[in-house]
Formats: sequence, C-alpha cells, structure tokens
Amino acid sequence: MQVFKFGGASVKDAEGVKNLAKIVQGYPSTNLLIVISAMGKMTNKLEELTWAYVNGEEKTLQLFEEIKAYHFDIISSLFTDHKNPIYDDVANTFVEIEWLLEEEASDGADYLYDQIVSIGELVSTKIVAAYLNLIGCFTIWGDARSYIKTDNNYRDANVIWDKTEQEIQKHLPTYLDKGIVVTQGFIGGTSENFTSTLGREGSDYSAAIFCACLNAESMTIWKDVPGVLNADPKWFDETEKIPQLSYHDAIELTYYGATVIHPKTIKPIQNKGIPLYVRSFLQPEAVGTAITGVATPLPVASFIFKVNQVLISIFPKDFSFIIEENLSHIFNILHKNKVKVNTMLNSAISFSVSVDNDEEKIKQLITDLSETFKVKYNKGLELVTIRYYNQQTIDRVIINKDVLLEVKSRHTCQIVMKDKA
Repeated sequence: MQVFKFGGASVKDAEGVKNLAKIVQGYPSTNLLIVISAMGKMTNKLEELTWAYVNGEEKTLQLFEEIKAYHFDIISSLFTDHKNPIYDDVANTFVEIEWLLEEEASDGADYLYDQIVSIGELVSTKIVAAYLNLIGCFTIWGDARSYIKTDNNYRDANVIWDKTEQEIQKHLPTYLDKGIVVTQGFIGGTSENFTSTLGREGSDYSAAIFCACLNAESMTIWKDVPGVLNADPKWFDETEKIPQLSYHDAIELTYYGATVIHPKTIKPIQNKGIPLYVRSFLQPEAVGTAITGVATPLPVASFIFKVNQVLISIFPKDFSFIIEENLSHIFNILHKNKVKVNTMLNSAISFSVSVDNDEEKIKQLITDLSETFKVKYNKGLELVTIRYYNQQTIDRVIINKDVLLEVKSRHTCQIVMKDKA
C-alpha cells in the first residue's frame, strides 16, 4: 500500500489534473491513497475571503465568486458533459460557504478560518476523484474529517492519535482493497464534527498520518522540483539535488525552514520506518530523493533562507541576570502569543530570538515582554541556516551583509543579517 501526496502546484489547472492522472495510471489500481491540497494558490485566496468576511469588507462576495469561477473553469475543461455529477457536487459544497457568508461573522476568527479555507481541499479532491473515475480509474472519495481526529485548536489543531488510527484502520483498508482512495490534506475533524486544520502547508503531515496509521509501504510527495535540493533556487543560481537523506537530517532541515517538506511530516513515518520519496510531477520518470533511516551525511552543505525576520533582544530591567526564571517567563510569553522561535542566543544579561514578522503577533509580543523586560528589536532581517557548514559556505552568504547574530553547533550555523547600508 502506497501513499501519494500532490500539492496545489500539481493541480493548479486542468492540465495539472490530467498529468496527475497519468502518473496514477502508472501504478496499481488498488491500495493507493492519494492526498491532495487545494488547487494552485487557492488557500491564499480563501484566506483573503476569510479575513474579508471577518472584517465585514464589501469585497467578500466578489472574492467568493472569483473562487467559484476558478474551480468551475477547471471543471468545464475536464468534463465536457455538463450533466456530470461533479458540477452539482462542487456547487453544493460551495453552498456551505454561501450560507455562512449570509450571516454576520459572530464566531471566533480561527474557527471561521477553518470552516472556510478547508473548502479548497474538499473541492480539489472531488474534482480529481471525479476525473480519475471518468478515465476509468475506480476511485473512492474520502472525507479526511472522518478519519483525522483533532482537538479544537483551530488553525493549528493537534491530532488525537488513538482515535485517528482507530478510524483510519476501521474503514480505509476495505476501500483501498477495492480501488484508489482520494482524500484531503490539511484538514481534520473535531469531536463535535467541526472542521479543523493542521496548520499552513499541512498536507504533507496529513499524508504522513495516513501513512503511519495504515503501515504503508512508502510515501511519495510529488513536487515541482526534482527532489530535495541543497538550497532554494530563488536564492541560488546553482543548486544540487540530494539523492538520499536520513530522517534526522530531514527533520533538521524542515525545522529550520526548508519548505520542500512540512516540519511535522517526518516523525510519524520515522516511527514506523516508512521511506519517504520526494519526486517531480513534471518528470515523473526521474529518481528523486529518498528519506530513510540510513544515516547518510549530506554530500553538500544545505542552505535555508527565511526573510522578513525580527530580531528581538530582551534585557532585565533591574541588575539581575537572564536566569532560568526569566527564560521560563520569556518562553511562556512566546507560547501565549503563538510565536515560533527560529533561532536564539542567550548571554548573562540578554536573550535574543529571531522570529517571523507577523505584525499583529509581534506587536502584542513586544507589549507583553515590555511589562517585565527591556526590549530592543530590528525588523526586515534575513536568517540563513547552513547545515554541514564550513567557513567558505559562511563567507558565501554574508557578502555585503551586516551580521547581527551568529549561532553555531556541531553541524549547523545560523546567521541573522541585513543588507549593508
């Protein structure tokens, strides 16, 4: 049994759906679970719709019409018979949002976010499943909310593993013996049957959950890159594909911000010893990257860039030191504001962290910290993480940069920097 995951770029248009179908046709017609994201950049569009609705903006209905038009344009390109049930199925799915938008926003913003944004995955999977059936691949559409059970921490829900494994093993093996199952990434369901989401880009994690609970033979993530690269092509003209990675190195790279795989993806499949492959849907015949339990040092240094960083330096207001009690208080404040630390450095009299610049979160974070501490911060910075670094690789990334913070461990170097004035 295999698990495939296709992201939004692979199904951004009708040609993408057809290409996915060609890939699937090259594999057995049973015991294949396919996890699919929202089409193209539709999650961004649905987020825009959500905040327009929450804020009572006039453009709300216009955004919703654009979202519907985008999907029905793809449907009309794939299904020439307008009596195909997919037209009504998708229209009925959108009706759920129409009912919601008719009322003023009264529920919590995070709850509303999950109910609205999740429509992207529901619609994309219905379209793909219908197309696979159209071309003769017997496919069952599965609702991930019936299988992945979570708490009520909307927008970043925590998986309830025992209930999730129970629901997956109770139903899916029977369906998989009959054909292909297509389901959603990113979404789950609460005990009250409300929709929850697992965090942005969480479809990889969804696939890993299904993979682990089904004890799958392997998991494959189909991307628009040839595999895991040692750097983002946006930042480097020359990149190299890494043919093999250990689970440990993959976890390190994703933790530091490598976007090719969601950070939570590795651990569930590592626990079961299931190999993960990253391959290109543009060149499906090519060998990608294998991530396994084999300890293989990276053949080249890997670079991970994060922009729009804020470096926050925290000092005691009195003459005390940054001791355990202060650190505990600082991390409680970070946790309360849901701010993830990308790198940190402490000395006797200061503690510095680099974090993503989410304007609202950072504003409140600094306010909360300032009640107890003296706080200084710099915005508009870059963070580069180098895995398996040497001085040459460091020199390569700090050309024309001012270094504000540098943290080194045995295999990893992190540098917070800005352009020279």
